[in-house]
Amino acid sequence: MNESETRAEYIDPKLKVSGWGVIADSKILREYPITAGKIQTGGGRAKPLIADYVLVYRGRKLAVIEAKSDELEVGEGVAQSKNYAEKMNLDTTFASNGKEIYQICMKTGKEGLIAAFPSPDELWNKTFFEQNNWLV
Repeated sequence: MNESETRAEYIDPKLKVSGWGVIADSKILREYPITAGKIQTGGGRAKPLIADYVLVYRGRKLAVIEAKSDELEVGEGVAQSKNYAEKMNLDTTFASNGKEIYQICMKTGKEGLIAAFPSPDELWNKTFFEQNNWLV
């Protein structure tokens, strides 16, 4: 299954079960532009950086998700997700191949596999209230 199918068949339903896009004030931004692309010699631009998902709650961007095909290892998206989170100044990022979810805390460096995406309230609390006790 390609990345687009993986997102539709696996990742989107997992986000919905966790309350994203269902709970009031939560949004899932898809194909979110991070940069317009580096200006190159001659005035052209390099390929822009586009996040597969950005999770927004109470008007604040909380996390980015990098999706990969279910045929790839979950780790294939980790470096890219970290890069996107760094550029967007986000504390939390995820990589997922639909079968597994890998979570990274950019502040503490803690990372690892998790069973499900956190709910909007859980991610809000981790971002703003539990920074010293952040657990994967």
